[in-house]
Amino acid sequence: MFDSDSWQEIYSSLRKNPVRTIFTAFGVFWGILMLVVMLGSGKGLENGIISGFGGTVTNSAFIWTQRTSVPYAGLPKGRRFSMRNEDMDAIKAEVPEIEYLAPRNQLRGYSGGNNVSHKTKSGNFSVMGDYPKIQHISPMDILSGRFINHFDITDKRKVVVIGTNVRDVLFGTEDPINKNVKINGVYFKVVGVWKTKKSGNQAEKDTKTLFIPFSTFQKAFNYSNIVGWIAITAKPNSSAEIVEEKIKTVLKQRHKVAPSDDRAFGSFNAEKEFKQMSGLFGAISMLIWVVGIGTLMAGVIGVTNIMLIVVKERTKEIGIRRAIGATPFSVIIQIMLESIVLTGLAGYLGLVSGIGLVELIAVNLGPADGDSMFTNPEIDLQVAITALIILVVAGALAGLIPARKAVKIKPIDALRSE
Repeated sequence: MFDSDSWQEIYSSLRKNPVRTIFTAFGVFWGILMLVVMLGSGKGLENGIISGFGGTVTNSAFIWTQRTSVPYAGLPKGRRFSMRNEDMDAIKAEVPEIEYLAPRNQLRGYSGGNNVSHKTKSGNFSVMGDYPKIQHISPMDILSGRFINHFDITDKRKVVVIGTNVRDVLFGTEDPINKNVKINGVYFKVVGVWKTKKSGNQAEKDTKTLFIPFSTFQKAFNYSNIVGWIAITAKPNSSAEIVEEKIKTVLKQRHKVAPSDDRAFGSFNAEKEFKQMSGLFGAISMLIWVVGIGTLMAGVIGVTNIMLIVVKERTKEIGIRRAIGATPFSVIIQIMLESIVLTGLAGYLGLVSGIGLVELIAVNLGPADGDSMFTNPEIDLQVAITALIILVVAGALAGLIPARKAVKIKPIDALRSE
């Protein structure tokens, strides 16, 4: 089956009609090329969307209070209320599925700038009151010094961890560690410089953020025991969606909010969003495979048609081979082998070209940007192996029908054909 005569016959058959061979192979080449490019592009789209979650743990959720929309227990709708420090203990006690719980505050709201200064330099930055646990929910890198610790919280220390943009604006090339900054008239000692793991616009915002101990924040800026919002992560075997609903139930009971009032709390559930994105990308990947394989099969059908023509042209040759003792199996294998070689060679070239094109696109896109919807298109090894398997199977199928037709020809009828 794999002797030199067989390969010589295959080479001779393909070279006999070069134009026909090239155009037939092009269908398979184009099919596998499009499959690889579409899969790489789908992965690039997935990477671009997922990068938007960069720096945020995917089993996390964020919850804040809003106006009530339903009157309850004698209280009117449209009522404002706030979470309190005591609520955190109740949530921990009643929702054991929580892994990390971090109450948070932000001076003058999320979009409000704050007057932060050092000597003669000043700027508008975002000031956050946080617990050390926030590092497990929104991971970060500490470039120098340290982050907020437990003793900062218990002792209400006036310390601050600043972002890289804050450092550059207020200190320039000066080392900020152990220097003082003034936030709304209150002095804080810089104990660390942090850098976000995110990218794009969100990264730019994070570089302008300062962290101070949550307890110090409440005392220094007269927040009493108010909690602006909470960030949580669920334990590994628990669902952040379920944890979120349980927390809302606890808070509704504590703040006399109607159980049916779904507008009293706002939330963002990273786990839910991530699952939706994963499902979407799964559907996109399936669609790409269906379209790509359909395109590939169109090329394979072209190979089948050409092999039928080849069998017709070689009817007399097949008759002679059968007459001198060639078995039907050897005829089938020879024709299928020609088909596999043709589709395999064309498909391999298409696969290599597709991977090269995807890599070229990735290089031209440059470094990943968190704002981009399309980032780092790529083809993994598993996809390449799968494509090669498809090629072999497609080549065998393309030659099977012509081969079966060939062995059905009686030797005497084949010898009479012209």
